[in-house]
Amino acid sequence: MPAPYSTLILYSTPACHLCETAHALMAPHLERLGIVLEEVDISTSDALVDRYGIRIPVIRFADGEAELGWPFNEEAFLGFVGGDSG
Repeated sequence: MPAPYSTLILYSTPACHLCETAHALMAPHLERLGIVLEEVDISTSDALVDRYGIRIPVIRFADGEAELGWPFNEEAFLGFVGGDSG
């Protein structure tokens, strides 16, 4: 399990229905796992659009390099963040 108050970045854009779905999937677990979610709007940066434009939503710990891109389900999310389903 990540250290308390780890920051998880959600790369997204406004009005992205897949990003909303990913957020809803993650939200019930964040507090229990000690994770703060930071949403980054990729449309504010050409570099982020180039990197994530067709892959969003993508999540990554602020202090890590591994990324999890859509599509992912609850099980894949929990595996990525080191949580469990309980």
